[in-house]
Amino acid sequence: MASGGGVEEVSNKQVILKDYVSGFPKESDMYLNTSGTIKLKVPEGSNAIIVKNLYLSCDPYMRPRMRQPIPGNESYVEPFKPGSPIAGYGVSKVLDSGHPNFKKGDLVWGLTGWEEYSLITTTERLFKIHHTDVPLSYYTGLLGMPGMTAYAGFYEVCSPKKGEHVFISAASGAVGQLVGQFAKLLGCYVVGSAGSKEKVDLLKNKFGFNEAFNYKEEPDLHAALKRYFPEGIDIYFENVGGKMLDAVLLNMRVHGRIAVCGMISQYNLDHPEGVHNLMAVVGKRVRIEGFMVFEYYHLYPKFLELVLPHIKEGKIIYVEDVAEGLESAPAALIGLFTGRNVGKQVVVVARE
Repeated sequence: MASGGGVEEVSNKQVILKDYVSGFPKESDMYLNTSGTIKLKVPEGSNAIIVKNLYLSCDPYMRPRMRQPIPGNESYVEPFKPGSPIAGYGVSKVLDSGHPNFKKGDLVWGLTGWEEYSLITTTERLFKIHHTDVPLSYYTGLLGMPGMTAYAGFYEVCSPKKGEHVFISAASGAVGQLVGQFAKLLGCYVVGSAGSKEKVDLLKNKFGFNEAFNYKEEPDLHAALKRYFPEGIDIYFENVGGKMLDAVLLNMRVHGRIAVCGMISQYNLDHPEGVHNLMAVVGKRVRIEGFMVFEYYHLYPKFLELVLPHIKEGKIIYVEDVAEGLESAPAALIGLFTGRNVGKQVVVVARE
């Protein structure tokens, strides 16, 4: 540990993206750099903050950020830079601040680097953590971006009503498990799909879904949806795309709503699959709407008001899949695309 001019300089392990990725990502597309250092002091006159990263979030939207930008077909988030650390949502502790809103010792969640320490210069989307009587890791999921995604997509985009029939794909993931519980609390009939028996059991026995099925065991998704929704689907929370979306379109009810959160089945394809049953949207007057969570961040206080009491009363349960250590982060991220994780995938960099 060097100290230049009275400023403490420490080593700073980082997960670096080697190069742009096409096709299925591999652990070897990233590497751990152990030779970096960082000064734990904000540059003079800057309004940045220096944080120690505690928990990092692995999220499917990070895959498009590994892709070389194609003019006219850019991802909605800017791509990572090869040779630089990967970035994502995380929970961090402020070590030094040049910003009036943050002081040393504050806990925050928001966008940070996949490294032990980060200098954060854009603080607009950092949220201060005031409630520490819940696990801090929840701010990578339930009380962070995925929680807000579930809240905005379900309540704001879908305008749900009691008794409606709700279908959620990738239902045991960071967002899906919450959408299902919100729908149940509202008095809806809820079915989820997932990719293993363990996840299906979780949906039915832990999260209280009415029904759930393993899509890998259904040769005909249209028939499967007909079985669980004989009267059709009012709300589809879309996380998957591809064949699942096609089957859902045939099973929507009149004036049904589809909130498009993501399409994980398409992220690793060089050529996206087409959708064949779009004409169903006309006859059924279905509304399909994509949304971006950051357009709803102004509702975060309202979201906390709804969700914190439910957590404390045990009415909302959250399942995390925890990987230990920054070196485990690449494998944890790639595991999302094979369905290895059970619940929200979190990486622990440091516990305090």
